Amino acid sequence: MFLRKHKYDSTGSLSKLAWVRFHKNGVAFAALLFIGFVSFIGIIGYWVTPDKSPMVNEQNLLLATLRPGSKVMVLKVHKNQEIPPRNIFHLLLFGQENKYSIYPISSFIISGDSIRIKEFSKDATGLEKAFLLANVCFPLTENAKLIVVGNRISFTTLDGKTIITTTDVLKKQVLAENIIYKTFILGTDRYGRDVLSQLIIGSRVSISVGFISVAISLLIGIFLGAIAGYFGGKTDAFISWFINVVWAVPTLLLVIAVTFALGKGFWQVFVAVGLTMWVEVARVVRGQFMSLREKEFVEAARALGYRNFRIIFKHILPNAMAPVIVISAANFASAILLEAGLSFLGIGVQPPMPSWGSMIKENYAYIILDYAYLAILPGIAIMVMVLAFMLIGNGLRDAMDVKSEK
Repeated sequence: MFLRKHKYDSTGSLSKLAWVRFHKNGVAFAALLFIGFVSFIGIIGYWVTPDKSPMVNEQNLLLATLRPGSKVMVLKVHKNQEIPPRNIFHLLLFGQENKYSIYPISSFIISGDSIRIKEFSKDATGLEKAFLLANVCFPLTENAKLIVVGNRISFTTLDGKTIITTTDVLKKQVLAENIIYKTFILGTDRYGRDVLSQLIIGSRVSISVGFISVAISLLIGIFLGAIAGYFGGKTDAFISWFINVVWAVPTLLLVIAVTFALGKGFWQVFVAVGLTMWVEVARVVRGQFMSLREKEFVEAARALGYRNFRIIFKHILPNAMAPVIVISAANFASAILLEAGLSFLGIGVQPPMPSWGSMIKENYAYIILDYAYLAILPGIAIMVMVLAFMLIGNGLRDAMDVKSEK
């Protein structure tokens, strides 16, 4: 007589079974792919942003509050200063200062060795300016002398090189490389900064605060919860009292207090959020340890003379991680909301570093105007990220619930 083989037997461990069940949950798996995509875009950051300046903070008031999809002609004029080149990894992390000054223009005329432009303006009242073709194409010294003989021109660049060329060559270079069209896919804010670039780099803050704060909460919560649940007695009573005291304080109020104590900044907000999210983890771990410490495998480990440290972290903790993983997904969502709230209040990530919360703060006044999308776009980003993490949490709960398996 043959026994019917279970459909999951070939997959091996319980973690593989849980993964198979999670993979079959289309909504949760799609949420995981979305978060993976956003995380990847956030990591490569400046490689894909239209604005590659540090903190994507290239401002131009002539480009303020442009509509999504706006296309503007610009003239790139070399800055007469040394811009140190950065390697690819520095560009990835911090961006690269633009070696050009950007001038939005509505029209231009090239005459002789100079170019005259009319600056871009929504009301067609742009100012007129003139630039030497040599300065448009090359960085020059402050008192650079240009020698023009007929069609030929010679000058010395900022790095000491002497260039001998013709105005026709400079004109072709300007038309080919220095006059371009910039498209602002999601428009610009009131300072003329690219909104798409801010959203991309701002995602770094939201993803980072999730990972770092959840990691801090897991370290503290698992340690205290495991100690309280395993040893019990006075140790459990003291830790439970401490957990209840922290639990009684409103989370946002506690985060604000920790932020004021640590100061305002990028890393401070991560630590502040992490130090206030460990309570739920500790309560869950404590409950799991209290139910598992009387199991036969724990009694067997004690009989074999294993130390308490090994029993806690090698035997009991792996069996208590399922609910901890589920609650961590929910804590990711809470961390993103807390960071956005702190940045909106002005005590989170500080300008010019972009974050979704600070973008809402800077643009919430436009909600009742024609530029409501400036505040709505980062709001939608926050909402979708929080929803994705909540869906993953629900999917993990179902995948790890062996009782629900049919």
